[in-house]
Amino acid sequence: MTKIETEELLDYSDVLIRPKRSTMQSRSDVEVERNLKFKWSSQQWKGVPLIAANMDTTGTFEVYNVLSKYGIVTALHKFYTPGDFKVQKSLNPNMFMVSSGISDADFERLQSILSEVSCNWICIDIANGYLSSLVTYCKKVREAFPDKIIVAGNVATREMVEELLINGKVDVVKVGIGPGSACTTRLKTGVGIPQLSAVLECSDAAHGLGGAIIADGGITCPGDVSKAFGACADFVMVGGQFAGHDQNPGEVVIDEKTGKQFKSFYGMSSKKAMETHYGKMEKYRSSEGRELRIPYKGDLNNTVLDYLGGIRSTCTYIGATSIKNMGKCLSLIHISEPTRQEAISYAVFCLK
Repeated sequence: MTKIETEELLDYSDVLIRPKRSTMQSRSDVEVERNLKFKWSSQQWKGVPLIAANMDTTGTFEVYNVLSKYGIVTALHKFYTPGDFKVQKSLNPNMFMVSSGISDADFERLQSILSEVSCNWICIDIANGYLSSLVTYCKKVREAFPDKIIVAGNVATREMVEELLINGKVDVVKVGIGPGSACTTRLKTGVGIPQLSAVLECSDAAHGLGGAIIADGGITCPGDVSKAFGACADFVMVGGQFAGHDQNPGEVVIDEKTGKQFKSFYGMSSKKAMETHYGKMEKYRSSEGRELRIPYKGDLNNTVLDYLGGIRSTCTYIGATSIKNMGKCLSLIHISEPTRQEAISYAVFCLK
C-alpha cells in the first residue's frame, strides 16, 4: 500500500534566518575557512567549504584557477582525459576533485588520471545514488585508494547516507535530488525531497557516524549558502551561480531583442550534455536537465567575493564567529507563501 508522508518539508526559499544579538564588530572578524577530518581518509583539509559543481560549464581548470586562490574546491568534470591533467603543472591536490562515474571504463580512467597527478579528492558522481552498484563501486575505489577523500552521491535521505558511509566507505555524501536550476528530475520523474529538509536530515545522519555531507543544488543567492551551512552542511556545492563568467567556457551571446548578454549553462543529464559527450541521447533515457541562458556576469572573482561577503554578513547577524559555528547559532523561520513569492520575485528581478 502506498504510504503518504504528511510532514512538511522545506526548500531554502521557504525560510528566512532569524537575527540575534551579536557582539561581533565587523564582517572581517568571521572565519570562513574550516579544518576538517574525515571518517575513512587520514587526510585533513583546510579551506573555504564551497565547491564548484562538476559540470562541464563550471568544473573546469579555468574555474579552478580562480577558486583555488580563495581556498575553494573545484570538482572537475568527468570528461577530462588523463592527457588533459598531464599538461596541468601546478594543481594543488587539496583544491580539486577528480570526478568519476561507476563503470569499468570510469575506473580505468580514474586510475590513469591519479597516476598522472597528485590529488586528495575523488568524487564518484551519478544522478541516482540509490543504486546498489554505487555502493559496490565506492568500496572498490576505497580499496584502490585507501587514503583519498572520497565523495559520493547524489542522495537525499538518511538511510542512503548511512549506507554510503558505512558500507561504501565514503567520507563525504553529496546531497540533493532535483534542486539544481538546470535539473528537471522532479518534473520528469516526480522524485525528490526539498533541499533544506534533505540537508537537515542527511547532515544529522552523517555527523552521527563521523561523516560529512555536501549540500548540492538549489543555490540562487548567497543567503541560500548561509541557510545550507545553518542546516549543518559541511560543504555547499554551487553550479549555476558560478556559471556565466569570463572564466566559464562558451561565447557571450547577445539577445537580439533585449540586447542583454548571456552564456550557456546546462545540466549534465540534459539532452545537450548527452549529445556533447556521447554523441546522442539513448532512446531509453529521458532528459533530466535543461539548457539555460545565464546572464553574463563578468569576472568570477567578483561573484566569489560577493558570496563570501554574504556569508560573513550572515554570521554577524547571528553572532557566529565562523562558518563552523553557523549551525549552532542559526534559527530558521518558516515564512508564509506571500512572503515567499515576494522573495522569489525579487530574486528574479535581480537577475534581469
